[in-house]
Parts: sequence; C-alpha cells; structure tokens
Amino acid sequence: MEPFSWTCPFCNRDTTITDEDIKEGKTFLNIRNSEGPRAAICEFIVCPNKDCKKVTLSVTYKAVSGYYTNKLTKSLKTWQLIPQSKAQSFPDYIPKAILDDYNEACLIKDLSPKASAALARRCLQGIIRDFWQVKPARLANEIEQIEDKVDPLTWQAIDAVRSVGNIGAHMEEDVNLIIDVEPKEAEKLIDLIEILLKDWYIAREQKRLHLEAVVELAQEKKAVRKTKTRNAQQT
Repeated sequence: MEPFSWTCPFCNRDTTITDEDIKEGKTFLNIRNSEGPRAAICEFIVCPNKDCKKVTLSVTYKAVSGYYTNKLTKSLKTWQLIPQSKAQSFPDYIPKAILDDYNEACLIKDLSPKASAALARRCLQGIIRDFWQVKPARLANEIEQIEDKVDPLTWQAIDAVRSVGNIGAHMEEDVNLIIDVEPKEAEKLIDLIEILLKDWYIAREQKRLHLEAVVELAQEKKAVRKTKTRNAQQT
C-alpha cells in the first residue's frame, strides 16, 4: 500500500499512514441474492503519534464484479464506527453549545445531510453571536453586522452556510418542492465551521498566550534588573 496523508480525529495531528499503521480485513458475500455480489472492508488505523496511539475503525460496503471473483468495484456506503464521526477535537474554551451543534452536525452528516446543514447553520449563528457579540436578530441580519470585520471570501462562505442551512431549517412555500442536500455538500458546510473555529477562537487564544508570554518575560527581566541594581547599591 502506498503511504497516504491522514489527520487523526483524536489528536488532530497531520501524519502519514504506512503499512505499519493500517490493517484491513475483507469479507465477501458470495451467496446469490437480490443485491448482487458484495463485500465489506473493515479498516483499522492506529495513530502513529506516540502520545496518542488511538484506534479508528471504519467499514466500507462495496460492490463486486461477480460471484467468486473477489474483484471490488464501486463503494456503496461507508460507516465510521470509531470515532462515530469525523468531528475534530476542539478546546473547551469554545462554548459547549457551539461544540455540541458541531459534533451533532458531523454525526448525522451521512444519515441526514439536510438536518446536518441545519445544525451547521445553527452552529454558525452561535459562533457569530458569541465571538463577535452581534446584536441578536435574524441570522441574515447578524451576518450583515460582521461584513466589514471579515475578508470578502469568508463572508460569502458564511452567507452560503446560512443559505444552504435554510433548506434544512425551513420548509419551502410549496411543500411539494423538495431540495435535497447531499452528504458531500453538508461536509463542505462543516468544513467552514471548522475553519472559523480555528481562525477565530484558536487563533485568538494562541495570540493571547503569546502576548502574555511576552509581557511576563518583560516583567521577569524588570525584576532581575531591579534585584541586580539593589545588590549593586548594597556592595
């Protein structure tokens, strides 16, 4: 197997997976049935990070070219078993309500993409209200309040989450008009939520820690200078 890039869902470390980190098992359904020949691929990955070493497990349901051929063709469905979703781990200084909506959006992405999109929309509203302290209103109005605070492309993407999320949150005027949201589309909305959590909350916290470290360093140097000056005066 060719090595491939991978991000651990537990420690969020980017790494490269080799044969030493992955184990696959294949089970073929060769009993004739109405669906045709099928196979289940069980895949374990162990995080190479020595401080993590957590296990992930997924199962992929695949079509097979023919009975007893064991030649895999297209993937039909994949289940993420451990962890249950591809939600990333985020620090607990991000409000719990926001993380709960994010985690739930990830969890039901494949089961109900429309509901996942609605949760991403709700998560976005929570982020905007908490981080930017906007005046509570309709989400569209709240997004307008931060237009001059973020770059144009980010603002457009934020408004896109609102727009797609509305499909899951609100019924069309014509109840017979059905607009679906695909799992890959819901995943794109979740991707933006992850970007905002990193670019806003995590970046702000890292900046705070760095600035406090500089201030603390200056205070330590000042204390050392004061001590040395006092000692010099006493000799």
